[in-house]
Amino acid sequence: MSAEPDYSQPRKIIHVDMDAFFAAVEERDFPEYQGKPLAVGGSPQRRGVICTANYIARRYGVRSALSSYRAMQLCPDLRIVFPRFEAYQSVSRQIRAIFAEVTDVIEPLSLDEAYLDVTQNKLGRSSATHLAQYIKRRILEETGLTASAGVSYNKFLAKVASDYQKPNGLCVIPPTQAVDFIARLPIGKFYGIGKKTEPRLIALGLHTGADLRAVGFEEMQRLFGKSAGFYYGLSRGIDTRPVETTWVRKSIGAETTFAEDLSDRAEMMQALAPLAEEITDWLTRHNTVGHTLTLKVKYADFQQITRSRTVSEPLNTVPDMLALAEILMTTTEAGARQVRLLGLSLSKLSAMESAMAPKLLTATLPDYQLKIPLALNL
Repeated sequence: MSAEPDYSQPRKIIHVDMDAFFAAVEERDFPEYQGKPLAVGGSPQRRGVICTANYIARRYGVRSALSSYRAMQLCPDLRIVFPRFEAYQSVSRQIRAIFAEVTDVIEPLSLDEAYLDVTQNKLGRSSATHLAQYIKRRILEETGLTASAGVSYNKFLAKVASDYQKPNGLCVIPPTQAVDFIARLPIGKFYGIGKKTEPRLIALGLHTGADLRAVGFEEMQRLFGKSAGFYYGLSRGIDTRPVETTWVRKSIGAETTFAEDLSDRAEMMQALAPLAEEITDWLTRHNTVGHTLTLKVKYADFQQITRSRTVSEPLNTVPDMLALAEILMTTTEAGARQVRLLGLSLSKLSAMESAMAPKLLTATLPDYQLKIPLALNL
């Protein structure tokens, strides 16, 4: 029998997410962009991709990962500016310093997003809601930018809450409202359920959290494998993942989009060489190796496929990666079909000469009565 987690001291979690971060920094620094559709990304003439877009542009359907060419079709008045990552990193450091005013238990997810555990905090406040208000106000004072925050007793609900009233929102999900909130939540909003998995679940009649909760555990195992217990818990308002102050990277990758489609496989392999070099440079700096190589191919018609292979020997050199990438390439239609983008990524990372492996998000069905801290005041 599994031991029951200790819920005697429930947590207070804040998830902070900056609003259209890259675009907001550009609008702040260049007032002529304000009030107009704006995106940060690459050139439409060089097959660039959108990193982010302001909320005016989003009304036209412009979003991250969209091709810049398509973005201009959707919004002909769109202004696309090239990313200034040094500026974004500078603002991010300001934001992290504000987080540190409140707590040291911080889990950064990106330059503009983080979890904070404020159960015990430096300001000595019992209300996580008041702390979220303080953080939002300090960010606005220091950077001139707005942030959205979600407050709840676990990471899953705090993350969902921060997205609920964007932009410049603050949403609190107390334990007493969690189950009803989750019951109404669209299935695509659940952690780890992406654009590929969502249609499959909807086709099975799983549209909301209520539908997910009604699924028997055996069916959960068929749908989610080792993560069945995790989703079983999420559908009932349970997420025991701690806020991790030490982040373990799970993969490293690089990709390139070509100015003109490639049809020669030899040229494709040449294009993969600098990507492999970029990955091995990172591995060398971090004394790390990997075991799973993934090749990403986007054909000229925008169809995208990936091919992966896991090997027992560590991968950390350019020749080894390219040799394996060439094998993976033979399992694709590259050459027979023109290719507009290629990418390589390495996962199952571990420290050099170490058996240490990255943590996997898995869980099994708990054999205790699941509880949530109903008396918690956020």
